Amino acid sequence: MSREAWGASVVVLLLIVGHLLLHVTLGIGRAAPDLLTLAVLLGARRLRGGPAAGLGLGCGLLQDSLSALAFGAASATYAVLGVLGSRSRDVFVGESALFLGLYLFCGKWLHDILYMVLADSVRSGDVVSAVLVDAPVGALYMTGVGLVIMGAYRALGWRV
Repeated sequence: MSREAWGASVVVLLLIVGHLLLHVTLGIGRAAPDLLTLAVLLGARRLRGGPAAGLGLGCGLLQDSLSALAFGAASATYAVLGVLGSRSRDVFVGESALFLGLYLFCGKWLHDILYMVLADSVRSGDVVSAVLVDAPVGALYMTGVGLVIMGAYRALGWRV
């Protein structure tokens, strides 16, 4: 395995562990960034469709194990996000900060919309404010955290 592949694996693993520490151990909840979505989006850019879907499914099962209300919604959402993230390599070539920011923002926004539809939250809440206010704010927050993390890892000489 190359140094870049090791770096990408370490980043994804640290993001998953960091997500669990922030959300489960410390109980920060919605105030903590969504590092699991960030891990799937970054990992999917390095993997082909099947392994990316597997990464998404595994992360989704971790997320679903913490939720009693909509079991399976996170698994399906992350699996779809993993496949779409891996396919994005074929369409978009680039590793600039602008591209990475747009990729992370759109990926998180799509995650929130898919999860809302699959968890059947559409019927129970205000869809317009959730899609046009809450989801973009969460996407912007995760994008900022993702860019800072990626800047630190690129400073170490790794590329994800």
